[in-house]
Amino acid sequence: MMRWPLILFCALAASACKPPPTDADIASRDAALPTGPSEPIDSPDTEGALWSDSPVTRGRIIYGIPGNAPLIALDCTQSGGQPMIRLTRYALADEGAGALAALIGNGHVARIPVDATEADGASIWVAEIAAGSADWEVLTGTREVAVTIPGAGRLVLNPSPRPAQFIEQCRETASTGTISADAQPAL
Repeated sequence: MMRWPLILFCALAASACKPPPTDADIASRDAALPTGPSEPIDSPDTEGALWSDSPVTRGRIIYGIPGNAPLIALDCTQSGGQPMIRLTRYALADEGAGALAALIGNGHVARIPVDATEADGASIWVAEIAAGSADWEVLTGTREVAVTIPGAGRLVLNPSPRPAQFIEQCRETASTGTISADAQPAL
């Protein structure tokens, strides 16, 4: 019967060896916490933004307000003989970050994996998936499309037939192996 008081005494004695927490413990714990992702950016104003063919890069269309930096671009590339579409969102991303870009519009919803990719000394959001993917159907209608990436704001793509034409032309490269002349910029 004497055992329980002895066990209780030992437990209390062991806990008495540890001092109670202090404000200094809280401060040191907070200093050790990761700082987390960078602050999100505001959604850009896209009034007057439009799609245009890249004057420099074959098989690329760029979306933005004329005279300003581009907001997003689509490139038609090849990987293993398969046509691919690369989406580049020109918004800063935390190095090594990954996310899902949500594209919503034209009766479709697509969630495309994007990764922070190094470009010109900064990390920006880039995705690359097969041109034949049903995810690109979100860009083939005649209504606006919203592109949202965590921390990169909500980007509204104004209605335009150009993305649908571009996607179809890129898909056609599966049979020809080259980007069609229609996808070339007018110089």
